Amino acid sequence: MSMTLPNAIESAGKTRDDNAFFEVVWRDTESEATGYLVIDRLFRGIASGGLRMRAGCSLDEVRGLARGMTLKESIHYEPGAQYVPLGGAKGGIDFDPYHTDADAVLARFLQAMAPLIATRWTMGEDFGVQQATIDGILPGLDLTSSIQAAEQVVDDPRAAQARMHTAFSSVVDEVSLDELVGGYGVAQSALAAMRRRGMDPVTSTAVIQGFGSMGGATARYLAEAGVRIVGIVDVEGVVANPDGLDVETLLRSRSAKGSVDRSRLREHDTQRPTSDWLAIDADILVPASVSYCINEDNQADVRARLIVEAANMPVTPEAEIHLTARGVDVSPDFVANSATNAWWWWVFFGDVDGTPEQSFVKIADRLTALSDEMFDRAAEQNISLRAAAFALASCRLDEISNDFPTY
Repeated sequence: MSMTLPNAIESAGKTRDDNAFFEVVWRDTESEATGYLVIDRLFRGIASGGLRMRAGCSLDEVRGLARGMTLKESIHYEPGAQYVPLGGAKGGIDFDPYHTDADAVLARFLQAMAPLIATRWTMGEDFGVQQATIDGILPGLDLTSSIQAAEQVVDDPRAAQARMHTAFSSVVDEVSLDELVGGYGVAQSALAAMRRRGMDPVTSTAVIQGFGSMGGATARYLAEAGVRIVGIVDVEGVVANPDGLDVETLLRSRSAKGSVDRSRLREHDTQRPTSDWLAIDADILVPASVSYCINEDNQADVRARLIVEAANMPVTPEAEIHLTARGVDVSPDFVANSATNAWWWWVFFGDVDGTPEQSFVKIADRLTALSDEMFDRAAEQNISLRAAAFALASCRLDEISNDFPTY
């Protein structure tokens, strides 16, 4: 099976093997919004992947995100586990998520996609879309949940829903568990990479770009490990302190959209324009917000030794060539930020019971193991971390393809 890496799909030549299984374009009749659904692969008749909304979202972007979901699913294949990976999919809406009509646009898109949500596409929140908003819309469309399609392949749907209730009603230090698991996985990936590169957390620093559920949790768990978070980037700019920001205070007081409450900054915390985000001295850079934010034009400004992709496709292929040549490691998104998706399915299919205790243990074990496998393969074959992770995911995808039906 021939596949292009997710962040290179836009510039790749297409072959039949490389094309997505299914694509649809939706045009809103009441606004200028355009939406896309791409199902990259189906396994057991189902594909998994979230829905994002941002101005400028394109079909090629959604294609890349859907391919990334195929890799995130397949790389977590564990023979004998309850969770058998699904295919990869993604939805995207080209519309400003801060516009007053955003929720209405989202509702109309979901209405159009309802038959696929019911039977083929398991979905959830992504950039610009909140799960609570999705959950509030779906009952009016006669849908029980955003992962309704997966009930077709679980042994006991009621037990699965009970585990999901436990997971999504759990709170850890004033933050919902479902808002923490993705960033916890990113932090574990970062810490595993740091160990492989001889970086001591206590003497290391990090900048987090994006302070929503993924970036906020990454900051929390890196700080807990001793890493100084010296910069946080949100839609209003950069807050920074070379001695480290008070992550917990900023996390608990952030807005629903992930904005830092500037009134909670301390005396020596500073504010800088967004354009300065790559200019802050740090060992680790965690882009946790938007795609393509590190590109050929700004890659030379990167000062970090390690980039951990908490966002989907934040580093372009052209930028990564230059970064790799300078010795900057990039832990790719389909490993580093894969915990959110995998955790949903570990809970749903019964590999964990939905409690924080089991959830965190499983995530730490799997993300550390995957990171180590990736580093080992990269060293053995003298290839980049992304190429090594791609090879691992591709091998597991072949195993799934041989062992389980498409429909």
